[in-house]
Amino acid sequence: MTLGSAVPVWRLAMLRRERDRFALLAEQTGGRWQRACADTDQWLLRATLLGHRRGLRLAADGTTATVTVTWRTTMGVRYPSAAAVALPEPASSAPSPGSTALVAAAEATRRAVDAAVQHAAATAAAHRIDTEIAVTRLRLHGIEDRRLPRLRAAAATIRLELDEQERVEAARLRWAAGTIALPRANSGSAPDDPQRTPPERAAGH
Repeated sequence: MTLGSAVPVWRLAMLRRERDRFALLAEQTGGRWQRACADTDQWLLRATLLGHRRGLRLAADGTTATVTVTWRTTMGVRYPSAAAVALPEPASSAPSPGSTALVAAAEATRRAVDAAVQHAAATAAAHRIDTEIAVTRLRLHGIEDRRLPRLRAAAATIRLELDEQERVEAARLRWAAGTIALPRANSGSAPDDPQRTPPERAAGH
């Protein structure tokens, strides 16, 4: 693995780990949301069967919930990491529901809204990260399909050039060792000069 592909691979591993975490959270919050919705439907049905339709209309006072989303950025990807919902409390002047079924239905509705918000945040986070994973995978494939072959070819060329330089240097060293004779060590006198005539032979002539 080259340095060019190591960074996308490491980024891909980090994103996958975060995606899996939010995918699991989305599954858990989705189940909690479904159970809360089922409880809400059950208590609303009980309240309706008991004849508390007027209480249902009074409970729907038109107030809205406030959702606060906390955002996080990991590996350049921005996604919702948490969400909190603030549900309005019934006003002190509001009429009493007059039925335990209505009270239970209101509590179940609050749980369902909170679970829906948590599930939406986790699902959105998993989707955003999964989209970035797909983009990163395409980039990695582009590096492996286009850049890596060029890098490998360049590396092979460099290795061939280095091998050739080593062969040339080795041949030069062998040639130098075979043609250059080292001086012979003697008792300190200068080596004989074959071109010089000995004095005795010169005097005889």
